[in-house]
Amino acid sequence: MLRTGVLTCLILSQTVSVALAELRAGATVVDVTPTLFPVLVNGGMLSRTADSVHTPVNARAIVVADDDTELAIVVVDSCMMPRDFLDEVKKLASDQTGIPADRMLISATHTHTAPASESCLGTNADPNYVPFLRARLIEAIAQAQANLEPAEVGYGVIDASEYTALRRWIRRPDRLADDPFGNPTVRANMHSGRNWDDVVGESGPKDPDLSLVSFRSIDGRPIAVLANFSMHYFGDKAIGADYFGLFCDRFQEQVGGKGGEDTAPFVAALSHGCSGDIWRRDYKIPDSEWKNPTIDEYTYGLLSLAMQAYEQIEYKKDVPVEMAETRLPMQYRTPDKQRLEWAQRIVEAMGDRDPQNTEEVYAREQVLLHEAQSTEVVVQGLRIGDIGIATTPTETYAITGLKIKAQSPLPHNIVFDLANGGDGYIPPPEQHLFGGYNTWAARSAGLEVTAEPRITEAAIHLLEQVTGAARKNPELPIGSATQQILDLKPLAYWRLDEYTGPRATDATGHQHSGIYEPHVTYALDGPLSDAFSKGQRNRAPHFVGERLATFLPELGTEYSISLWLWNGMPSDAREVTGWFASRGMDHVVSPGSDHFGIGGTSDKPGHLIYQSGNSDKRSVGTTPIERWTWTHVAIVRGQESVQVYVNGQLDLEAESSTPDGVDIANLFFGGRCDNHFNWEGRLDEVAVFNQTLSPDEVESLFARPE
Repeated sequence: MLRTGVLTCLILSQTVSVALAELRAGATVVDVTPTLFPVLVNGGMLSRTADSVHTPVNARAIVVADDDTELAIVVVDSCMMPRDFLDEVKKLASDQTGIPADRMLISATHTHTAPASESCLGTNADPNYVPFLRARLIEAIAQAQANLEPAEVGYGVIDASEYTALRRWIRRPDRLADDPFGNPTVRANMHSGRNWDDVVGESGPKDPDLSLVSFRSIDGRPIAVLANFSMHYFGDKAIGADYFGLFCDRFQEQVGGKGGEDTAPFVAALSHGCSGDIWRRDYKIPDSEWKNPTIDEYTYGLLSLAMQAYEQIEYKKDVPVEMAETRLPMQYRTPDKQRLEWAQRIVEAMGDRDPQNTEEVYAREQVLLHEAQSTEVVVQGLRIGDIGIATTPTETYAITGLKIKAQSPLPHNIVFDLANGGDGYIPPPEQHLFGGYNTWAARSAGLEVTAEPRITEAAIHLLEQVTGAARKNPELPIGSATQQILDLKPLAYWRLDEYTGPRATDATGHQHSGIYEPHVTYALDGPLSDAFSKGQRNRAPHFVGERLATFLPELGTEYSISLWLWNGMPSDAREVTGWFASRGMDHVVSPGSDHFGIGGTSDKPGHLIYQSGNSDKRSVGTTPIERWTWTHVAIVRGQESVQVYVNGQLDLEAESSTPDGVDIANLFFGGRCDNHFNWEGRLDEVAVFNQTLSPDEVESLFARPE
């Protein structure tokens, strides 16, 4: 696991014309370890306490200023902190320092072994710790401000893929689990990837970037580093700062910068990137091969990468500092009358005691959501030169951070989650359809279904506001394999690199957009990034039993299809493993239709199958299609026959004819036209040609690693 990633050093360069302003920075570390025990600890389903300290917990503050703007960034070893508490901290700190309250960013690392400063699930906020933490945070901001001095800033980033992975996996359609309310709604859940027989694949992408924003004095002395990484937490003993604190302490030791009589010590802060669906265990690796690291091994490996990036950073001085904030009203997903009555009966029976099981936890949460009805969340956008910092107040999925980074007008970006509040999980809307812990209505996951796109849009807009520049339109580069497809002049070509639906863009310019049906998740790893997107990560959707619907009225009876597929289902799980392409009228299987899939128990498991019209006869290919492996498939449909190629080689050939007068314009990818045994897996780089391709042309479409 602990392998060195690929280093990308990014040099800070201004892209927006602005007047130069003297940059200043100051930093400090303030101990926020509790002094009264036992202390409540949140981060679990039920209430728990700690009566000793395993490692100290700290607040690490950085104040940054130019001639016009002064702002504070504080990273706290806490699981989460509520907005009303942080609003109070900011007001009191503003009164003391003069920094405006809406120019303060206070975030949690999300260690699950810190004192409880926010009530969550079965644990209440510790009444003794909250006022103690409030005073310490005010002190941290004031001390960092007092340490301000002329400074330079630089940015570095490195690929740390080996240290982060998806913990939320999609379950098979015949292996649903029950939610706390007794309903079989769980199509995706945390850690379900432990059992490969239960799942079809990960539910989303990860963000591999370990990013650093580094400040140093004009004479080169290190002042502070603000790191950002998307990994939920490691798991440690209470009271403890988890890997976040260990990373920062060791970073400070390696960089040195002890400070002198007139200078403050060097400060490292590791902020929590978008990690709501992320953990360190990569379930793609079988248990027999997984080398489970200790917290020291994990942290030191990550730190080694961070130091590589840090040593390559180049710095700029006299860069502008800007910050903007917005507050969004949000509705809670409150219980209906039936669920509320169920919850009230359980809560009444509990009396004044804490919940003792999951059912009681979620019953109490329904009552609390009903009482609250709505809330307000804080979103921020910051600019330090050409570096953008966006915040979400939630446990945000990795894809949300990727969306913000991809559209930010700034070249270098990091995204905090659990900043300026602890408003729970916000899955993208499509993820709500899959259920699971991250979607069960509670204060830890209770915001409206549209919370994620609203917060994402607000963050991007704030970055536009602080730069005065328009957002970027994220587009994949055209690699050699992409160009090969375009050179054959397809009727339509869907690269399927979208971060959200429902529209799949046609790369030919012919405006043949596809429409994703709701049960699809986006931006997972696609095939051959070097060949298709010049090394930029190629992305693909995962079809969770629904389809991409397209309409091509120009398509004749002779046509070809080129696509890449990745099957998530075991080949012996059901009668048909999955249909991945179908030409036919929606909802029915009629004469003149064509259907392509992978066989299951009724055919030759794991091999290509073809069905013509509504015949019960299927033709079967010869090449086994490996599960969880990208495979190229090309379909050539002539007047009287069909040939299907696998990785450039002819695999299946069958007779087939189209009845006179039949002209079907509907094409579906990710399922059959009647929704029978739809696809459970990924598809990518789908091209349709209004002609029959030759064997040589098919061979040319089978892209190989470059």
